[in-house]
Amino acid sequence: MDQLPRAPSDPIQTLTLKPLVIDALHTVFDPEIPVNIYELGLIYDVTVDAQARVHVTMTLTSPACPSAQQLPVEVREKVQAIPGVRQANVEVVWDPPWTMDQMSDVARLQLGLM
Repeated sequence: MDQLPRAPSDPIQTLTLKPLVIDALHTVFDPEIPVNIYELGLIYDVTVDAQARVHVTMTLTSPACPSAQQLPVEVREKVQAIPGVRQANVEVVWDPPWTMDQMSDVARLQLGLM
């Protein structure tokens, strides 16, 4: 995926758009795990600059994840579809590596781990 240059985060745009981005991320599911990627802890950061460009930093459950190509594209498409978002960029990182400790309590309950 092409990387957009990252501009500094804008507090007003972030206040306006970040909740909508998080809502959109709650609709993206890893096909192998019946929990959305936000509750799984795969989203590390969401920033919004003054031009309403959103940058999502995320990871996957493992580098060998079968959805490695699909999930970032789906995240980008869903974020890009939010009214007011001018551009969306998704960066997949491997550091820090994802662990089950990053799952929310909601995810743990859904997976029967609590």
